[in-house]
Formats: sequence, C-alpha cells, structure tokens
Amino acid sequence: MGVDLGDLVDGEEITYADLNDRVLAVDAMNVLYQFLSIIRQRDGTPLKDSDGNITSHLSGLFYRTTKLLDSNIRPVYVFDGEMPDLKATEAAQRREKREKAQKEWEELKQEGDVDEAFSKAMQSSRVTGDMIDESRELLDAMGLPYVDAPSEGEAQAARMAANDSVYAVGSQDWDSLLFGAERMVKNLTSRKKRSNPDGSSRTISTELIRLEQVLDDLGLSRRELVWMGMLVGTDFNPDGIYGIGPKTALKIARRNQSLEQVLSEDKVDWESENDPYQIEDFFINPPTNNADFSFGSVDADLVEEIMVETHGFSENRIQSGLERLSNALEARQKGIGSFT
Repeated sequence: MGVDLGDLVDGEEITYADLNDRVLAVDAMNVLYQFLSIIRQRDGTPLKDSDGNITSHLSGLFYRTTKLLDSNIRPVYVFDGEMPDLKATEAAQRREKREKAQKEWEELKQEGDVDEAFSKAMQSSRVTGDMIDESRELLDAMGLPYVDAPSEGEAQAARMAANDSVYAVGSQDWDSLLFGAERMVKNLTSRKKRSNPDGSSRTISTELIRLEQVLDDLGLSRRELVWMGMLVGTDFNPDGIYGIGPKTALKIARRNQSLEQVLSEDKVDWESENDPYQIEDFFINPPTNNADFSFGSVDADLVEEIMVETHGFSENRIQSGLERLSNALEARQKGIGSFT
C-alpha cells in the first residue's frame, strides 16, 4: 500500500522501552488488515466463532492493544472516513486482487497445498463495515479512544503527529511521511518474525522514522518528497511512472523546482487517470479535523460480553487481559508521566 521508500530510508531500530509513556496515532485500517492476514489457521482459514463469524480482528485488537498498554504505550486508533475520488482506481485494483486470491486459496485448500493456501489467504483479507463497527465497539468497552477521519486515516494521524497531539504515527505505510507526520513508527509489534506472502518468514524490528531526518538525508523538501512518491507510485497513482524506481525518482525530484517541471521530464509519461496536481494538493493539504480524545475506563462486563459470551474467546485469557488493561489505564489516570 502506498509509496515504497524502504530502499532509500533507514529507520532507527527501537524497542518498546523507547516508546515508554508515549501516545501513538495508529492507522486502524492498517492494523485490522494485519490481524486479518496473520491470525489464521494453518490452511489460511481466519479465526472464527462458533457461528462462523470472523474474529481475527477482535483477537488482534484486544491482545495487541493490551500488550502495548502493558508496555506503557497508548494507542489512539484512527479510522478512515470517506474514500477520496482519487483512490477509486486503487480500490478497484485491490478488490480484484483479493477476489482472485480468494478463489486461488479455496482451490489450494482443496488440493491440500497448505503453505501456498496460507499465502493466498493472507492476500484475500478484507475489512468489512461490520468489522469496523465491532472494532469501535470493543475499543469503547476497553476505555480506549479512537478518531474518525474525514477522509484518509493516514492523513489524520499525520496531522495529529505534526501538531504534537501524539508522539508519532503507527503505520506500515510510508505515505504517512508524505502527509507530513513528524515521526512514524513501523512494525509496532512484539513479534520478531513476520510471514511473507510466499509462506517464508523474516525477522523484523520496530523502527522510528523521523521526517526531518528523511528530508535531510534525501536532500528534499516535503513537497519534493511528494513528487518522488508520485513518480514511484502512491495509492492515488499505484502504477507510478513506467521505468522509474526510487533512485531515479529521487534524482528527478532533486533537480526540479515545480511539479510542472517534473512532469516535463523526458522519462516522465503520466498515464494515471488522476490529475497529478490534485494528487500533490491532496498530500500537502489533505482533509483532516481537530482530534479531541481521552482515555477512559474499562467496562469489563461489556468486554466479556463481546469477547466471551458473543464470540467464544477464552474467559480466563480475556479476564487476564482485562486486569492488565485496567491497571495500565488507571496508571494513566493517576497522571504518571507525560501525555505525548
């Protein structure tokens, strides 16, 4: 998803201890897709309750959030609002890929090819409106705040990080930097291994990326970083410019003073149906709002109703998580440490 700057940007490897007593704006859709992708049975079947309802998102949200709060890290989840028209093509392409992966997964399951089936299952993950509503309901019961963005959740989270409402954005997508997030935290998980789509695994670490450092290292302004992203490909022009990778895009962004000049380069053949000037403006001035939020108290009865009574999660595990959750939130309410 979004622009890929991984080959040009080095993050600072950090641990949970480095985020002690910090509040992070977490891209909710980003993490929900993660949970739906990785919390599955060996053949790729997602976690389900006795009625056949998918519960991978609830499991991930409850246990990941509890782990973060246990480590004195406080997430504020930011949900997408209205999808911008600029994203229609990308959304359609993603939908087609998911549908194709779903069909291939079902065929591979029948053939007994478990490893390949799991890979296709991960690619078929889909967040539904019901899942989003269930996630909001669970967060409310857990006493945790969430923010509804007017448009892109990443843009809203970036604004919150830029105006110091939170310490950083927690996301896997580099677009957070294009939207102006002063700090970004990648791989916000205690798991040190992550599965690849091909069934293999890789070692990961939590990373902190600072926008100011990225711009200094690349020799770009934020607007020029947006141009570079557009050349490589963003959610609003996913194919980028044919034949232009990150290194070439960096050179082009450095040597031009306007988007008009960038587009006039011989190698730049803009084929996206979206207006490049509208894309540039959306990254620089995205729709966002003032996000007021506060941490509340745990409604243990409601959490148990959602997780145990409705969806059949282990009562002992949920009660253990609730105890840790309550202790962490009570510590915040007593005023320990700074807020962001």
